[in-house]
Amino acid sequence: MPAFSLDPGQITWCAELRALAADHLAPLAAKGEPGRVNRPLVAALGELGLLTRLFDAGALDLCLLRESLAQTCTEAETALALQGLGTHPVAAFGTDAQRARWLPEATAGRAVAAFALSEPGAGSDAAALALDAVPDGRGGWRLHGEKRWISNAPEADFATVFARTTRGAGARGVTAFLVPADRPGLGGEALDMLSPHAIGTLTFEGVPVGPEDLLGEPDRGFRVAMHTLNLFRPSVGAFAVGMAQAALDAAVAHTAARPAFGGVLADLQAVSHRIAEMATRTEAARLLVYAAATAYDSGDPDVPRRSAMAKLLATETAQYVVDAAVQLHGAAALQRGHLLEHLYREVRAPRIYEGATEVQRAIIAKELYASHASHASHASHPTHASHPTVTDARPERPVSA
Repeated sequence: MPAFSLDPGQITWCAELRALAADHLAPLAAKGEPGRVNRPLVAALGELGLLTRLFDAGALDLCLLRESLAQTCTEAETALALQGLGTHPVAAFGTDAQRARWLPEATAGRAVAAFALSEPGAGSDAAALALDAVPDGRGGWRLHGEKRWISNAPEADFATVFARTTRGAGARGVTAFLVPADRPGLGGEALDMLSPHAIGTLTFEGVPVGPEDLLGEPDRGFRVAMHTLNLFRPSVGAFAVGMAQAALDAAVAHTAARPAFGGVLADLQAVSHRIAEMATRTEAARLLVYAAATAYDSGDPDVPRRSAMAKLLATETAQYVVDAAVQLHGAAALQRGHLLEHLYREVRAPRIYEGATEVQRAIIAKELYASHASHASHASHPTHASHPTVTDARPERPVSA
């Protein structure tokens, strides 16, 4: 088993990130308009080199980035993560021309990206995507349909869009396209969501796309989606761990100083034991996130299960820790502008996006049973050729953005 403790350089870097977020990013975040893309904040992330680091770093560094920023400025963390989610398919699967056009703009924070997978009737089921890519008779396609609950929509400058190019083929018939915001027929509107960042719809009324807009190969878009989500799912857990740590730190400081019953709240066993439980769950979630990220960086084939476990435990743990911190603070934590009031609103969404908790459980179970079946088959037929990997054998695993 690999070791998951951080080395001194990583610990120092995380501290520097927290200070950077407090000094430079939090003031920009405070000036942002709720429900809108905060372009000055995205530009600052680019100027500080943090967006470039997204594509230079492995999964563990990505997790350290997101966890550290989340402890101090969740808005900066989210802006960075959304930029990475929308741009990663271009970096990993784009053509030389696509990368030359969009990567410098995205990493500098001048162009805002979106990852457009979710639809009104297919939030967590890639095989049910309905956005239709109709051949135009000239080697290209016309996109018809709608994407919904898309972060940074409709303000993003470009989007990674997943559409159905082959009917009746399930997830195998999905293709990924890079769609700039100025394409004719592309529209959308903002949604009034419980979220400080922009979330909206993208509507496609015959939007033209051609071979030059493909990300990867036709009918292989599911691979693009899973490659991206397997990288980012552990880091969603890191975001959650960062929020949990911020809530835990606030709860420890409050209960250590708050007078109560002739002493302080921390003197009450019920309170101190709750703090101990919060700390233990947070650390367990952190270690599972680091384990999943290390598995990704080392090329472990068990990444889907580990990533799902990390996101599941970390997001559920963060919900528990933030709620417990609010309870320990009492009514003061519910005042508008209080750290915990902010975290209480922020912590709910990660349990849903990029695959809800229930979807993660389905992934974990499928991986476990597939592994069992593979081992049983090998034991029964030791001379047979090796079986395909879990990902290749079952391409219609549920996903969500």
